Amino acid sequence: MLIERIDTHPTHSYQVFKLRRGKPFPFGATLVSGGVNFSIYSSHATSCTLVLFNKHEPEPMVEIAFPDEFRIGNVYSMVVFNLDYENLEYGYRFDGMFNPQSGHWFDRSKILMDPYAKIIGGRDVWGVKPDWDNIYQHRARIAFDDFDWEEDRLLEIPPEDQIIYEMHVRSFTRHPSSRVKEKHKGTFAGIRDKVPYLKELGVNAIELMPIFEFDEFENSRPNPEIGEMLLNYWGYSTVGFFAPKAGYAATGRFGMQVDELKALVKELHKNGIEVILDVVFNHTAEGNENGPTISYRGIDNKTYYMLTPEGYYFNFSGCGNTLNCNNPIVRNIVLDCLRYWAEEYHIDGFRFDLASILGRDPWGYPLANPPLLETLAFDPILAKCKLIAEAWDAGGLYQVGSFPAYGRWAEWNGKYRDTIRKFLKGDTIVGEMAQRLQGSPDLYAWEGRGPATSINFITAHDGFTLMDLVSYNGKHNLANGEGNNDGSNDNESWNCGWEDSTDDPGINALRRRQIKNAIAMLMVSQGVPMILMGDEVGRTKQGNNNTYCHDNELNWLDWTLLETNADLFKFFKDCIAFRKAHPVLRNRWHFQNKDYVGSGYADITWHGVEAWNADWSDSSRTLAFMLCGKHAKQGTFEDNYIYVAMNMHWEVHWFELPGLPDCRQWHIFANTGCPAPNDCYQPGTEPLLADQSKILLGDRSLVILVGK
Repeated sequence: MLIERIDTHPTHSYQVFKLRRGKPFPFGATLVSGGVNFSIYSSHATSCTLVLFNKHEPEPMVEIAFPDEFRIGNVYSMVVFNLDYENLEYGYRFDGMFNPQSGHWFDRSKILMDPYAKIIGGRDVWGVKPDWDNIYQHRARIAFDDFDWEEDRLLEIPPEDQIIYEMHVRSFTRHPSSRVKEKHKGTFAGIRDKVPYLKELGVNAIELMPIFEFDEFENSRPNPEIGEMLLNYWGYSTVGFFAPKAGYAATGRFGMQVDELKALVKELHKNGIEVILDVVFNHTAEGNENGPTISYRGIDNKTYYMLTPEGYYFNFSGCGNTLNCNNPIVRNIVLDCLRYWAEEYHIDGFRFDLASILGRDPWGYPLANPPLLETLAFDPILAKCKLIAEAWDAGGLYQVGSFPAYGRWAEWNGKYRDTIRKFLKGDTIVGEMAQRLQGSPDLYAWEGRGPATSINFITAHDGFTLMDLVSYNGKHNLANGEGNNDGSNDNESWNCGWEDSTDDPGINALRRRQIKNAIAMLMVSQGVPMILMGDEVGRTKQGNNNTYCHDNELNWLDWTLLETNADLFKFFKDCIAFRKAHPVLRNRWHFQNKDYVGSGYADITWHGVEAWNADWSDSSRTLAFMLCGKHAKQGTFEDNYIYVAMNMHWEVHWFELPGLPDCRQWHIFANTGCPAPNDCYQPGTEPLLADQSKILLGDRSLVILVGK
């Protein structure tokens, strides 16, 4: 453990505690020789008091006011010596003006959480409130940097080679069928137990929904229909940006969540799997004028939040407040936070929720060159971390294809999602479909951004699962207690002829075929594919497209589906393996639609029911393309030829096949029109296609051929 050297000679005392002026940086609580250095910023406060608790005790053991001479600029810093820091919790009181109309909410009666807290107490066990919860919920603790990482480091997988799996920590292993240790269910340790499963599936990155400390009891309420408690389950309401959620750790009750999370990251890295965190810097859990005062509001409200001239909170997040991210102080918190997670937790990348907010000025207007986005793009510590934007916000700013990227930022491609969904259900959009399959050059090539800029997804935590996408025409969100008014109405789904589950074998066969069509399209698209936890086994949320409040089977992954839907799992696994086996599917730069290596074929060519003659008409529901393997990764790899034919029509069609050079022949990797297990093969075992001139595609089916 590294403890900073500092002058150990006390100059002040208060009761039995020895003190001296501290160092203003770093902010937060830092172990130093003989004591703890406390440092916190406020530009508008008139004074600050440090409040110290023994762990789990409801009342403070001491409150120490910062002497005036301990204030440096707008930073209060102090060393307190001889503390039992392993059993210490702390907070602050601030004095100042209470005048919400002018933006100030100082209230000395409130004990405030340190924004830089590395561990936060109060929610040590998921779903359990301490007896003194109504006195003080969130307390900062001291973190110890004594984890043995051995030789671990960021994996630095090239972005175009990534295959992302989005998951919720608790949902992944909470179900009774998960077969992890009982004490590990719903925790970081539970994910660690399931690393062999992730390896078998073939993904090489997991994207964790928010793991920063949040309060699951925020806005909790009973379900008006059945009385079940509804919670802040997804966690998109951050309490502390630097602290992992204790309730997600099997050892959280012992304050060991830091080590448990680090052990998970280390194990994933050993198995070639990166870790991406879904981070929420657009707002905090303090909400609007009626929300709780936890930290920022009571420390320096006018600095941290976007405020109207009347002192109200701008709400571009849809959650009550909006962080003033391009204020230099707030910008530094975001930067310090991400550096901390990259350095201390070896996190490989970050996905930024409602990232367009990060580009707004203090009055909400989009900036041409947002300082925060530029700072993150060029930061030397984050240089090898992936940066992924959800390029829109709740205030109507939509920047897919125009997000300020600085050559670094990737984007969740919402247009990819919508296009694939529309084509899948038979809409006539082949021209747009061709763009999405190529990595959306219409969105990104104009700025010199490659296909890996596009994070391709069909489903995510927001919206339907893949099974629900083919089982429901509309959302069924009554269980959320909001009269079915929450959640998106623009799902671009199709129920295959019957709403909800059915015993009709024809409809069920079509649904499985549509799921397989979807994952096949995703895995042959240029860009970075992302799949949603459980889609590989047909997980359903029973038509609920906004399960943000449910700690139950609407969110939990039912592991019995691995047996029930074994054919889906095999198809997913084989499609992922196929993508990994063929570099021609993972190009760094966009296709040029020409032959630049002398193979006699362009890097990509388009076809239809007639070879070399795609049907681009407004009535077309068929499309095919061929990739020349000699152009793989811009001609730096030699690969097979890949041919993909998609028939989203409700009638069967013959597809004429393009001829191959060098005595190559077409082999069949996948045909979703065939019953399992003959609908796909392991890469390298593809059987020879009997007729090399044409192939029959069933209704709403897809074929992938390999020319070798």
